[in-house]
Amino acid sequence: MQFEEGYIYHIYNQGNNRQKIFFNRENYLYFLRKIKKYITPYGDILAWCLMPNHFHLMVLVRSNQTHQMNSSHQMNKKRDFTTSIAIMLRSYTRAINKQNNKSGSLFRQHTKAECVNCPRGIAPSFITKAGITQINIVQPEKQYPKICFDYIHRNPTKANLVKQDIDWEFSSAQDYYNIRNGKLINKLKAKEYGLI
Repeated sequence: MQFEEGYIYHIYNQGNNRQKIFFNRENYLYFLRKIKKYITPYGDILAWCLMPNHFHLMVLVRSNQTHQMNSSHQMNKKRDFTTSIAIMLRSYTRAINKQNNKSGSLFRQHTKAECVNCPRGIAPSFITKAGITQINIVQPEKQYPKICFDYIHRNPTKANLVKQDIDWEFSSAQDYYNIRNGKLINKLKAKEYGLI
């Protein structure tokens, strides 16, 4: 994964062999603490959703590198965003394996990260009119982030876990509907990018 500053990325991964990665409420909360520790030093989280066997994050990258502090609070080596994601997943895996008395991979080997507002490489939405497939977006670098934002929040409904997006506790949808005052997302940045 390569990240560029100033762009929005959809980051996601799934349980190895589609296995569960969250087994109880505390697992979800623990993973959210990991996100705060390992993701927020690099960017603003615009949307997130944790599902029983996968997760989605929408992150506006501020920096691809940050300084790591050692135990005496002195600057240590730089760590890049990709490495920080890997450390987050490994540390979560160790905790879950210990909890479940297991070993081995919890997540698929490769975490995906797709830029949703890069001028190049956008995977826009398509429609078919009169048998002809067309891009459904005039300016994909502006509109595709909204499609991704909505897709992330609709995951629990699509999986028939809840009737409405806002009913799923482990998603930023509740924060955007002011049901909860979560501290993980940056609503101002989401508004600035036309997501809300």
